[in-house]
Amino acid sequence: MQQKTIFFAGGCFWCTEAVFKSIAGVHAVMPGYIGGTIKNPGYREICTGRTGHAEAVKVDYDPTIVSLDDLLLIFFKTHDPTTLNRQGYDVGTQYRSAIFYNEVDQHAIIQEVMEYLESRRVFENPIVTEVVEAPTFYQAEAEHMDYYAKHSDQRYCSLVISPKIEKLRKEFTNHLKV
Repeated sequence: MQQKTIFFAGGCFWCTEAVFKSIAGVHAVMPGYIGGTIKNPGYREICTGRTGHAEAVKVDYDPTIVSLDDLLLIFFKTHDPTTLNRQGYDVGTQYRSAIFYNEVDQHAIIQEVMEYLESRRVFENPIVTEVVEAPTFYQAEAEHMDYYAKHSDQRYCSLVISPKIEKLRKEFTNHLKV
């Protein structure tokens, strides 16, 4: 088994975690914080928007099963990459759209996929997703792990996350875990 890692920030990490946990070839998804200015930030600090961190997920995947291109298309199609520091009602830099890579070849693939989406005008507005080499990633607190699986009946989950999962099931059926 090969393993590569990439970090996606697409708004609330509960949403992003739920999406990528459903994908075949993804071995682990860890919610956490990345891209800020302080060490070992906590959820309360992140929520202020003052630390500079984004809520993100660390995605460990096997590129022989799911390509980075496919992961990127799933990422772009399951959040709004055209809004700066906002996903729906979640507003602030902690909810920005960002991809944090750790290999040069990943950066090139990210650029190619973004150029493809822009050239095809997949989105009404330009993509504002930040693309940055991955700094230190800090794992989120235990209560944020598997949040959607544990709390899918909560209002936020049913109104925000469930529609993303339905879209994923509809548009990316061939990439779902069996």
